[in-house]
Amino acid sequence: MIIYGVALLAACLVIGMLAGEYLGVIIGVQANVGGVGIAMLLLVMACNMERFKPLVTGLSGDGIKFWSAMYIPIVVAMAARQNVVAAVDGGMLALVAGVAAVVVSFAMVPVLSKIGSAPEPETSNTFQDEEAE
Repeated sequence: MIIYGVALLAACLVIGMLAGEYLGVIIGVQANVGGVGIAMLLLVMACNMERFKPLVTGLSGDGIKFWSAMYIPIVVAMAARQNVVAAVDGGMLALVAGVAAVVVSFAMVPVLSKIGSAPEPETSNTFQDEEAE
């Protein structure tokens, strides 16, 4: 049954990639314009349709969950590769801007982690203070 979930995902990917290619042709760009994003939107819509509910529940849903978890790292890696190629072609200013963005992002990690964490409760030894009296 897992194969049916993966088949639904594959069908959405093929339709999305074709739509992205055609969209690129329509706007005059020689590239796939948002094909993977269109595919994921199609998958989200298919998962919420009653017609496809048997394909996205139970064991077949595990196939979709697996590939959904794999989707984000793959797309990030693809986008990072394209951005590096564009930056190298763009010249030194693009490379400096990219490095600066990474450095600022790394510097913001501790700041953002402090914002998101709950305040630590004050620990007082009231039990020990009561015993001493």
